[in-house]
Formats: sequence, structure tokens, C-alpha cells
Amino acid sequence: MKTTRKCRALLAVSLNLVALFFSTTAFITTYWCEGTQRVPKPNCSKDRKHNCINYSGNDTNQNKVHYSWETGDDRFLFRHFHTGIWYSCEENINGAGEKCRSFIDLAPASERGVLWLSVVTEVLYIMLLVVGFSLMCLELFHSSNVIDGLKLNAFAAVFTVLSGLLGMVAHMMYTQVFQVTVSLGPEDWRPHTWDYGWSFCLAWGSFTCCMAASVTTLNSYTKTVIEFRHKRKLYEQGLREEQTFIDQEAFNYFRDRSVQSISSSVEVFPGPAGNSGGKTLVPSGSIDMGEIRESLGEEQC
Repeated sequence: MKTTRKCRALLAVSLNLVALFFSTTAFITTYWCEGTQRVPKPNCSKDRKHNCINYSGNDTNQNKVHYSWETGDDRFLFRHFHTGIWYSCEENINGAGEKCRSFIDLAPASERGVLWLSVVTEVLYIMLLVVGFSLMCLELFHSSNVIDGLKLNAFAAVFTVLSGLLGMVAHMMYTQVFQVTVSLGPEDWRPHTWDYGWSFCLAWGSFTCCMAASVTTLNSYTKTVIEFRHKRKLYEQGLREEQTFIDQEAFNYFRDRSVQSISSSVEVFPGPAGNSGGKTLVPSGSIDMGEIRESLGEEQC
């Protein structure tokens, strides 16, 4: 039982550690959602001659009207962007690299409270994962004491389940805020196309590992309790059988002693001639030899 319980504890610790790593990585990265944004093409210049609009740059007279034959989507660029809980970064079309903005500032004012609540819930989710992981490690290192191990196992299961529920709520709140921001956010940020990124997958993968760790911990607790009760039942059953055997032996012993004491105090005599082969039990203490001689002398006279 000890080896099996230790294996289950190792599995729960491993799942909790994976959940903690995934959740921390998702919390600090900016790839929860990613896609493209449609922005107007910049003016062409000496440094930029592609993906730009040329307004007859050879003529520098400001009084003349310049025309561009580009219409529709030809007038726009599709730049890549990715967004996390804290920042939203998009491709810099005027230079190299990316430029980032606070996603909290991009969210509508009506949704900022929900976004902050999502952030606080994510922090609590990670903290409870740390507490559950610590309790599981303590239970693993103190596996020799079954009672203390069961107590640590129960607390670890409770904290892990609570952390999983908080993580689920936090992820759902962030998804809601992002979808509202897509519709009501700033014009220069609204995405043309978007989808969930690998950070979002890590977040839900963390939730899955967290719930798997909690189920494994509860399973370990339940199995240990059932095995403990089963062994206790077998022990009590064996104790009752041993007590019954001892009582039977004692009864036989005292019964044999009683029969021996009675037989030692009783003598057997042959019965009268008319009684064929009959025998009479007479207590040895009640026979007087003097009375027997007197009765024999009277019969002779």
C-alpha cells in the first residue's frame, strides 16, 4: 500500500507542477489572442518603397492635387498583433520590431473592472497552486506516517480544487473582456481577423492539469482510507475469531476439570442380584465401614 500511495502522490505532484508552470507562463506572455489588423498604408518615401501609397512624389508643388489609383483593400496593410492579459503588441509598419500598448487601457471602461477581477483571480489561482504543490510535497516526504499523510492529502486536494475553479473563472472573464474589446475597442486597434494563441492554450492546459492533480489527490485519499478501513476490519475480525477460540478453549478446560473433580468424589458399586449388571453410584464420603460390619452380623444371626 505504501508504494502505491507514493506513486499516486508522485503523479499528483507532477501534474500540479505542470499546471503551475503553464499558468505562470501564460500569465506573463502576450499570446492569448493573435491575428491581423487592417491599417492604412503609409506614404512612400526613400526608405520605404513597398507596401506604401505613392502620391506622385516627383512633383513637390503643394497646390496640385495628387491621386492614388489604389482602392479597396489595396489601400490597407494587414499587420500582425498578439495580446495578453497585460499588453497588446502589434507590428510596427514604419520600422522594425513591435510596439506594445497596455491592454487594460485598450479595454472599454465598462469592462475594466471585469479585467482587473480576472487579473486578481489569475494571481489567486497561481498562489493556490503553489500552496497545493507545497502540501503535496510535504505529503510525499512524510509518507511513512499514514495519518499525517492523509491530513496533508485532504488539504492539498481542497486547495487544488479551489485553484482550478478560480483559474476557470479567470480565463472565462478574460475571454469575455477580449471579445467586447474587439467590438468596442479603439479604431486603430480593432482586429480584422483573430484567433486564440498558444498562451490561451497553455492557460486551459494548466486548468486541465490542475483538475487532474486534484482528482488524483482525492483518489489517493479515498483509496488510502478504504484500504485502512479494510485492514482494520480484517484485524477486528481476526481479533474476534481469536477471542472466540480462546473462550472455547477455556470452556473445554474448565469442563474437563469439573468432570474430573466429580468423578474423583464418586465410587461405583455393583447393584443387587436382580439388577442384571447394574451399578450404583455412591458418594465415597457417605460410606461407613462400621455400619457395613453391623449389617452383616445381623444377617448371620
